[in-house]
Amino acid sequence: MACAANPALAAELASRLLKPAAVFDGVDGKVHPGWQVLVTGERIVAVGPDLAAPSGTKTLDLPGATLMPGMIEGHGHLFLHPYNETDWNDQVLHEPLALRTARAVASARATLLAGFTSERDLGTEGAGYADAGLKAAIDQGIVPGPRLLVVTRAIVALGAYGPKGFEPGVTIPQGAEEVSGPDQMVAAVRRQIAAGADWIKLYADYRWRSGEDSRPTLSLDEIKAAVAAAHDAGRPVAVHAATAEGMRRAIAAGVDTIEHGDGGTPEIFASMAAKGIALCPTLAASDATARYSGWNGSEPAPAGVAESRVSFRMALKAAVPMCMGGDVGVYAHGDNAREIELMAAAGMKPADVLIAATGGNARILHIADRLGAVKPGLLADLIAVEGDPTADIAAVRRIKLVMKAGAVVN
Repeated sequence: MACAANPALAAELASRLLKPAAVFDGVDGKVHPGWQVLVTGERIVAVGPDLAAPSGTKTLDLPGATLMPGMIEGHGHLFLHPYNETDWNDQVLHEPLALRTARAVASARATLLAGFTSERDLGTEGAGYADAGLKAAIDQGIVPGPRLLVVTRAIVALGAYGPKGFEPGVTIPQGAEEVSGPDQMVAAVRRQIAAGADWIKLYADYRWRSGEDSRPTLSLDEIKAAVAAAHDAGRPVAVHAATAEGMRRAIAAGVDTIEHGDGGTPEIFASMAAKGIALCPTLAASDATARYSGWNGSEPAPAGVAESRVSFRMALKAAVPMCMGGDVGVYAHGDNAREIELMAAAGMKPADVLIAATGGNARILHIADRLGAVKPGLLADLIAVEGDPTADIAAVRRIKLVMKAGAVVN
């Protein structure tokens, strides 16, 4: 599979008429048989049946395929790789930055070829601001990969993250930037924005010590200070929150998305829905870590997997906006479709999952003016999958075409 050297060169390409069996537009949840898509340069210029194409247009036949928007990964970590290969502590402390960056380049390529043309990368986990550099390399056509929205280092309460387990008097590099108090929080937010952060990520709760349950770590005032500083700078805020109290504080502070949400209650999810705060459930992360511990996928599922499913279903019932993001990096990049399959298996309608992975994520991530739908005027980030993904969700793994900004990359 070859990748285009620079998707920006698509602007110089002749028009292309894409002729799949059907089109899923990422908005209405329907498959439209017989629709075609006309792409000129980097943009979609027409969508519908029996399109008239300008002279010189190249036709690309895609028999048996459904054309849809490039999928959007809502929660990834390109600078991590599966924990059954190397545990998190060793990745943060022992893997050289050059090695982690080289692996991230390969992971970005694998993500793109899997049909994910955009990704929100939610923290480098000890790799500093390298995600901003990777984003620039992709944007400049130096390496292939999805369009990135990055958060750089993420922000945690002083003493509440890792790695841990060392002599207390020795300063150990951490997987995120530590703060204590609203003033330090505002400084960290501004520092990360200056370094290239498109989003700000906070950890509202975490384990103070290994083996303990998660507890709230950032105060409501600290989270409010972060949200105010980030929103003033036009940056949305994502919050890791696995406890009910962490979620309550995040909601009260007016964050934009909550990641995980395992401790959610009907009341908490109703509050999220009322405020339009999206949930990124990351079902695939708990599934993967359970399998690393020996689970073979049989029922009953381990407690962590079951808890994730229950909270997800509560959020669905409450009509919480749903972000499709699996915490990929815990498991292999390029296997991003794992979250899509698990969301469908847990009770979300396949068409709704597909919207979450395309138009829904584009709206949640504030990029719907450019991406997420098969619509005239938007960037031609498109994929074709074999079959009908609304009938067989696993079709999203059967990639026949990946196009980014009008350039065919696979």
